[in-house]
Amino acid sequence: MATAPQQQTAGVMAEPRIARIKQPKKVFMNSIDSYSSRYISKLLCECVLGAAGPEEEVEEVQEDLSHSSAAAFQLVGTVSHPSEEDRTYVLEEYFLLSREELLSKLMDCDVVLYNISQHPEQLEEALWAVSALHNEMERFSGPKLFILISTVMTWACSKPVDPDDLELPFTDEIFWSRRPHPNFKPHIDLEKRVVKMGKTNRMLFSTYVVASGLQYGMGEQLFHYYFKKSWLGQEQEISIFGDGKNIIPTIHINDLASVVQNIIEHQPKPYYLIAVDGSNNTMEQIVKAVASELGSGKIQKKPIDEAYLVQDFSVAEIDSMLVNLRMEAVHIKKLFSLSWLCEFGLVENIELVVEEYRQVRGLLPIRLCVLGPPAVGKSTVSKKICEHYKLHHITLKDTISETISQLEAAVKKADPDAKDSAAEAQELLSSLKDAGEQNEGVLDEQLKVLKDKLMSNPCRNQGFVLDDFPKTYEQAKELFEVEEHDGASQTSYSRKVTPEFVLYLDASDSFLMDRVMNLPERLVQEHSYEPELFLKRLARFRENSAEEETVDNYFVEMDISPLYLEITSSHKPDCSLLMQKIVDTVGQPRNYGPSSQEVVEEEERRKAEQRIRTEIQERTEEEQKEAEEARSRAKRWEDWIKSLEEVRQQEEEQLEALSVPMRSYLMEHVLPTLTQGLTECCRAQPPDPVDFLAEYLLKNNPFEYPQ
Repeated sequence: MATAPQQQTAGVMAEPRIARIKQPKKVFMNSIDSYSSRYISKLLCECVLGAAGPEEEVEEVQEDLSHSSAAAFQLVGTVSHPSEEDRTYVLEEYFLLSREELLSKLMDCDVVLYNISQHPEQLEEALWAVSALHNEMERFSGPKLFILISTVMTWACSKPVDPDDLELPFTDEIFWSRRPHPNFKPHIDLEKRVVKMGKTNRMLFSTYVVASGLQYGMGEQLFHYYFKKSWLGQEQEISIFGDGKNIIPTIHINDLASVVQNIIEHQPKPYYLIAVDGSNNTMEQIVKAVASELGSGKIQKKPIDEAYLVQDFSVAEIDSMLVNLRMEAVHIKKLFSLSWLCEFGLVENIELVVEEYRQVRGLLPIRLCVLGPPAVGKSTVSKKICEHYKLHHITLKDTISETISQLEAAVKKADPDAKDSAAEAQELLSSLKDAGEQNEGVLDEQLKVLKDKLMSNPCRNQGFVLDDFPKTYEQAKELFEVEEHDGASQTSYSRKVTPEFVLYLDASDSFLMDRVMNLPERLVQEHSYEPELFLKRLARFRENSAEEETVDNYFVEMDISPLYLEITSSHKPDCSLLMQKIVDTVGQPRNYGPSSQEVVEEEERRKAEQRIRTEIQERTEEEQKEAEEARSRAKRWEDWIKSLEEVRQQEEEQLEALSVPMRSYLMEHVLPTLTQGLTECCRAQPPDPVDFLAEYLLKNNPFEYPQ
């Protein structure tokens, strides 16, 4: 997600606006889902019907607003693509209409607005629209108004009003002498065509061209790169492309919308009007103001060519930011009584514009405070919260160490001419060092350093997690409250540093002791968790918690209800459950989300994890397949052995059955005579026993065979 979801806008348009017209008008606006068209449409939709008389009647009309709240304008328009964005201020939205369908919609409207100041792709359609309406004038049911919102870039190459006085501004009274930037020639051609079309019959079809300055406000578009870079704070210096000395004609988008509203209401005689504020700030002044309000305030000038390497810029935007025009909106000042929001420009109203930027883009800081007894896991939880929400982890110890390092560097590099500031830095440095050595609790200087840290732009932009501080009711009052300077002794808390959420982690003493005993020696030394010191710290914490005025009581008095979380385990599933409770309480992140590089890295990480999971699954499936085949082979071998054994047994049984008659014959007819012969042989002991036995068997054969 490179852009954060839009939230409600800053309260600069809370009151209904009075449109000095008698009857509601139907207004067509192109590209109502784009930056400038969106806010022009919103402002027009907030207008209610009022008197069409003199200016003196405005106050009377405002008093009657409670009795009449009829919308002065009904907005319809085209969108570049369908979306689920809630645009309740628009009556109808059109997407991909044919020319015939679009002309029909335009004919139904009283006012047609075409904004090409940021939409060069709409030039062709705008030219067709004004030409088609001009050709259909005879079919008009009533007068129509066509307003083209163009850009001051059609003046970019104009010759000076007075070569001897280059500070004389261009005015809309000499619009005929304007010369466009080479890349904006189609814009000036369209401007001339629109003006020409309106001269045929101004009573029936009036046309106006508004040369808009570079637009800012309400979340930013053209200058968003500088706001985002400053808000993120990832770079110490914000880049300016070129020397930055060029004067940028600008106008707040709501002031531009007011100009359009007044043209619709008054339909002035001049048909070409310049819409710029009275600032005439340089590009360097604009970027410097943004960087100072949101970041470090440091800028760095770079060659113009490097701007083309920035993905956030289009060629048209680069051309616009390099323009050098001193302009004055003469007609607007003479003809209209505008209620300017930023009459004197972006730099003069930087605080308001930055607040709009934060509100519209939902870039609101998340401020948390994590409290609890020692060793309960506050720092671990704080770091996890910071990682999830991209916040700054703040501890008193780290803040003082960082400040001491900065002061030491400042003292070493002190300017000889700035002796007072060097002396102040040295005095604060000595005070902080002495406080650290004496260990006499938290001193006023330390609280001031911590408060300055919480008030720094990074903490004001993204937010912070204040880890294990304040520890007492008095420290909380000193840190979060500010004295009123109206002569009274009252105090109020500063919303810029007071936490929105307070997390109170707690655990039993036995659990904490067991956790400390199982910590590695390195962590024990680092956090001073030696048994004796730890028991003293734990006892001091329990003692402070038992007092009548505790830190918890302070936050309750400030209508901040702490979230109490009981720690009973250090196992990962329990930590995940704890974080889920915290996320449910705090809500969604309020930042830009991952950058394009982080998205790529996350995608690569996801693909790597998927690849590993696939490899593991394939390896597991292969192992299962091999195991199944091994089991199958073993079973086949077992079956084969069993079958072989059965065959062998059957063969033995068959052999046994076949040998029975032979054995019976031998036992009955051969063995008796053979036994007698052997007995006689043993008794006679002849020289040749074999011949003797053979002779005996022949003589005593029980069977008589024929000779």
